[in-house]
Amino acid sequence: MTTKPDDTPWTACVLTLFPEMFPGPLGHSLAGKALEAGIWRCETVQIRDFAADRHQTVDDTPAGGGPGMVMRADVLGKAVDHAVAQGGPVLYLTPRGKPADQALMRRLAAEKRVTFLCGRYEGIDERLLERRGIEEVSLGDFVLSGGEIAALAVMDAVVRLLPGVLGAAETLEEESFESGLLEYPHFTRPALWEGLEIPPVLTSGHHERIREWRLSEAERITQERRPDLWARYIVARNDRKRGKP
Repeated sequence: MTTKPDDTPWTACVLTLFPEMFPGPLGHSLAGKALEAGIWRCETVQIRDFAADRHQTVDDTPAGGGPGMVMRADVLGKAVDHAVAQGGPVLYLTPRGKPADQALMRRLAAEKRVTFLCGRYEGIDERLLERRGIEEVSLGDFVLSGGEIAALAVMDAVVRLLPGVLGAAETLEEESFESGLLEYPHFTRPALWEGLEIPPVLTSGHHERIREWRLSEAERITQERRPDLWARYIVARNDRKRGKP
């Protein structure tokens, strides 16, 4: 796992109140090895460093009243400006953002630098998003205590796409979402476990039949579990048949 000396590593810059949370689990396994090899880099920026008062205050009460606290635009604005001075898009991890998908991960992997803004409390001042053109991204319809865990998830999804991290390109091509389908089932030894056998086609040695079985299973699972993905897949498949790009 190596990178050319003249290559600029993919860089994740994280704006957070808890820089000690990074790289966290990404310092281990394949992502950790890639980090050590210089294929990617993790930078953290402590948001409190941009507060103007001696208490390093980053939040205030919501305008109009209500529970909780809101992160201030003036403090965050300075932090964001510091981060984007070196280029790259800024993502704000929030439940109200556009759902993250594999297409987003591929787009981020094509960047050289991505900044992740991790919110806390009730959220951040809306004016920051408007003034800085920050992209809002959601991991799903649930609420986390802050954006750090969401940022780690997105970073992991991007890092594994970087050349040299996983090794075989085929590993990526057959994964969920790469073809518009969920991934087919996997099996390994022992051949018989608790009365269940590996599907005979997988031990037949007939590569074309194996390929057909895997595609059929991926289609079945996607249709059953993710009708939204299935509908898009059918449209794309029909377009290909008609010769549309």
